[in-house]
Amino acid sequence: MTIFRNIVFSIAIFLIVSLLSYILRKMLRQFLSVFLRCITVAAITITIGVFLLLIGYILVKGLPHITPSLFAFEYNSENVSLFPALINTLTMTLLSLVIAVPLGICSAIYLVEYAKRGNRLVTIVRMTAETLSGIPSIVYGLFGLLFFVTAMGWGYSILAGAFTLSIMILPLIMRTTEEALCSVPDAYREASFGLGAGKLRTVFRIVLPSAVPGILAGVILAIGRIVGETAALIYTAGTVAGVPDNLMGSGRTLAIHMYALQSEGMHVEASYATAVILLVMVAGINALSGFLARKITKG
Repeated sequence: MTIFRNIVFSIAIFLIVSLLSYILRKMLRQFLSVFLRCITVAAITITIGVFLLLIGYILVKGLPHITPSLFAFEYNSENVSLFPALINTLTMTLLSLVIAVPLGICSAIYLVEYAKRGNRLVTIVRMTAETLSGIPSIVYGLFGLLFFVTAMGWGYSILAGAFTLSIMILPLIMRTTEEALCSVPDAYREASFGLGAGKLRTVFRIVLPSAVPGILAGVILAIGRIVGETAALIYTAGTVAGVPDNLMGSGRTLAIHMYALQSEGMHVEASYATAVILLVMVAGINALSGFLARKITKG
């Protein structure tokens, strides 16, 4: 009987400990679930709150100072027009994208579609692109100053600034395009090959259209970096407040224009108005890119 009682007692203790352990694990999971949910909600709230605060601050400070004189074609000491900087920003953005986007997309296509798996060259290129993505923009500016401005003899010019920015955004476009291409299911490629399509037709008619949203996301990020860049352009494009006659002339972008007005301290209100125009410009580019992505995907 004593042995039987000990066995029953041991089983009862085991069952009680197991039950308590199960209850504690369940309570811990519920606590962690609630805790993580609260952290997520707090992070979302803080992010949206900071975003709305920044936009509201810029709009409140800048909207009252947007006047027709700010869009005059000529910049002078009495009227710090932002129109020349706006033209230079659009020119710089288009020229940088024309240089960087084809190179970035073609490089990503080679890395994903044509290079052999486990190729050492692919590993080196990816590591180099990730390293270049983390280099501060002022380093790119110093490189552009030494190479394009001095060694190439281009001087402070829109062309020197565009080439410097294209080098700066090239790793970003390469990596985002590569990720977009990798996200396309292999079944699409196999189905295309099964219907008799070649490698080139499969890439440009099947894979690329499917990866357009991801590619455009990288282009949008690149545009945002171009539009907001100051350090690299001060050393390469210069700070002349006017529209140059050609690409070899110097000119400032909206970000440099805003920085110059703030640093001078004489036209702070105009700098806030420039920030509003810059914000509207970036939002418009993002909306246009999203619209094009939907159109191309549906087509």
